[in-house]
Amino acid sequence: MSVSVARFPTFSVLMLALLMLAPAPASAQRDCGEDGSGFSAWLGRFKANASQYGISQRTLARGLEGVSYDAGIIRLDRNQKSFKLSFEEFYARRAGAPLIKRGAGLMKKHADVLARMEREFGVPASVVVAIWGLETNYGSDKGGKMSIVRSVATLAYDCRRPEFFHKELVGALQIIEKGDMTPAEMVGGWAGEIGQTQFLPSAYVKYGIDYDGDGRRDLVHSIPDVLASTANFLKQHGWQKGQGWMPGEPNYAIIKDWNRAEVYARTIAVMSMKLNEMR
Repeated sequence: MSVSVARFPTFSVLMLALLMLAPAPASAQRDCGEDGSGFSAWLGRFKANASQYGISQRTLARGLEGVSYDAGIIRLDRNQKSFKLSFEEFYARRAGAPLIKRGAGLMKKHADVLARMEREFGVPASVVVAIWGLETNYGSDKGGKMSIVRSVATLAYDCRRPEFFHKELVGALQIIEKGDMTPAEMVGGWAGEIGQTQFLPSAYVKYGIDYDGDGRRDLVHSIPDVLASTANFLKQHGWQKGQGWMPGEPNYAIIKDWNRAEVYARTIAVMSMKLNEMR
């Protein structure tokens, strides 16, 4: 990061909460594996059923070419550690003055897009920009270099959370099917997070918007697409236009739909108010 603060995993778009809270049924009831020995056979079964999700044979061939089990992804999944910082500690480390100052500058730079976004979605620019800054330092942190398809395929096969990641594998292939990203462009976080505000594949498919009018949803390079898609996520989760978003106010629950960690949600809320003060 260009900001001199410690970096913590963001695990946004419901990721951490869903992974940690969802119960895991007995593995005997599911098509999954505890190691890589059955991965190829499992992948063959997945391919045989993929057409029901609108995934063509061409996309399967392109998207899953050379995909193999990644034991390193499993280690990362097993070694998640929840951080226990107070809000004050977390905010000081993640939302320092340089990050807020840069965000205020970007709000001016992209004022036209943000104004249009506010009109169409009813979500304040400062909230979306705060999310953008906290997730990837406004795109500077790139969001990871892992193969998204390989990561989510490995996690969909693994017995810990196969149902959750099956949906993400389908989403990743649907992104390729639609032409939003090529297989080579599908790189990101180890759990499948994509782009400047770290959408999971299924959220990309559901909430992603082509806001620059180039014919595809690009949440990696297109700032208009990134901002509008993030606003659309919040709107579709029930954002109430004109209502507050600090703790205790109507829209705070919607911020927690983005990330259920209390310190993270409060940081988004407070950082957005700081950005408003600098407009």
